[in-house]
Amino acid sequence: MKSYYGEETKKALRNFPFETHKTRLEFILAIVEIKKAAAIANCKAGNLSKEIQNAIIKACDEILRGKYNNQFPLPSLQGGAGTASNMNVNEVIASVATLILKNKIKVHTNDHVNRSQSTNDVNPSALKISALHLLSDLNNKLFSLVKSFEIKAKEFKNINKLGRTHLQDAVPTTLGAEFGAYTENLKRHEEQIKNAEDLCKILNLGGTAIGNSINATPAYIREVYKELNKITGEKFYKAKNMMAKTSSQTDFLIISQTITALCVDLSKIANDLRFMASGPKGGIGEIILPELQKGSSIMPGKVNPVMPETVNQLYYLVSGNNLSIEKAVEGAQMELGVMLPVIVDKLIESIKLTAKAINQFDKLCVRGIKADKKRCIYHLENSTAYATLLVPRLGYDTVSDIVRKSIASNKTLREIVVGEKYLKESEFDKITQM
Repeated sequence: MKSYYGEETKKALRNFPFETHKTRLEFILAIVEIKKAAAIANCKAGNLSKEIQNAIIKACDEILRGKYNNQFPLPSLQGGAGTASNMNVNEVIASVATLILKNKIKVHTNDHVNRSQSTNDVNPSALKISALHLLSDLNNKLFSLVKSFEIKAKEFKNINKLGRTHLQDAVPTTLGAEFGAYTENLKRHEEQIKNAEDLCKILNLGGTAIGNSINATPAYIREVYKELNKITGEKFYKAKNMMAKTSSQTDFLIISQTITALCVDLSKIANDLRFMASGPKGGIGEIILPELQKGSSIMPGKVNPVMPETVNQLYYLVSGNNLSIEKAVEGAQMELGVMLPVIVDKLIESIKLTAKAINQFDKLCVRGIKADKKRCIYHLENSTAYATLLVPRLGYDTVSDIVRKSIASNKTLREIVVGEKYLKESEFDKITQM
């Protein structure tokens, strides 16, 4: 395999011989988009010849089409705020552009491809570009899941069941109301993800090394945003204070926390589904989850809640990534957040995995959930849930006695109340109907 990268990439491979996955391709390609925009902006600002600009543009386009994906071998774990990844991209673009010019002009990695830039403004901007694309996909997947829960809420609206607090009998509710609550809780996260997308649109590109724009002219900065917006189809803005955005990377922590909060609610919902589907004979059994695979290699007929369990584990992973990001963001010193590589790796992983898991959870689990109406009614009728509804008519102390009698005799509240003539059955039904 021919290598288009140069000495800086080779040094990094020697320095960071770690058996991790490679630097995320989404991040690499976002850097390439920046390099393309920078070449055009530098040419318009009088810093680069038209010939070299065109060669860089063509090289970038070839990379963006996937032609040179194997030329970005660096591991995700590396020091230097990601300088190695920036130089890797610079070197590949310079080599390809030089070949395009048939070696008549040697395109230089720093003087041409990296002109008016620094790793410290390119890499954070590239992460925001890649995160924005991924967040958009995540929100689409979440929107679909919300719709699926909404459909189930309507389907189950007339199925009365036992509501529980502390995993104990509480008050009557409906299965539809429970699924409606899941719907609304997830809807809130759609708006939060949109807020995270807005954070991604504010860049420090043009701030160069520490955010004060050394070696980047006003003309270049003005043009690079115009070109980047054309290339990406998005609307990015220059930060009001680029030193602030260079020295602090809490934007990425906020984005990560947004994803983590979503996964917290998803995991809670997954736990509820596992609880309600427990059984089939010795558990709750109020809902039936789709059977996706054998639940056991030894126990015939066993069905496990594999998708809810996957969602639980997604939360564990994303929560761990969030802690890594928090520590890395806190690890900034003076004018630069230097721990960007781990932030890049963990943030992109969290967003991509969450989108994929939501898609699977939606299609393979939620859409296929069925209700066991008889089981729901059985648990409700044999619980103490009606007690609260009886209090306004019979009083708290009297109802407490009825509950104790019910538990001791293993009779339902209905049997005690009607049998001992506290109320007629028609009165009991009127009070307890949902």
